[in-house]
Amino acid sequence: MRCKTLTAAAVLLLMMTAGCSTLERVVYRPDINQGNYLTTTDVAKLRVGMNKQQVAYTLGTPMMSDPFSSNTWYYVFRQQPGHEKVTQQTLTLTFDSSGVLTNIDNKPNLTGSNASN
Repeated sequence: MRCKTLTAAAVLLLMMTAGCSTLERVVYRPDINQGNYLTTTDVAKLRVGMNKQQVAYTLGTPMMSDPFSSNTWYYVFRQQPGHEKVTQQTLTLTFDSSGVLTNIDNKPNLTGSNASN
């Protein structure tokens, strides 16, 4: 009888702690880096008046471009360390109709929620 009680208690304890968030920290999660990693020195090389070829030579190809107009390029870098919050850096470059850089918009370290996948 005592063995059945201990077994039932152990099973109950195991089931209760299986969904516990403290055990989630024990599980290894790799760091996930996606997109264009740009340093501040890379961004500092940009100048208004550069053409698309010069920008692509300096930063590489963009992660995305505007689907409705080829005059906006997006360099996005998203970093998700194992159990920490997601950070994202977005660099938006706008060109005029002749392909000359007219605007540089750098939004660093936008923090998102840590979604469990």
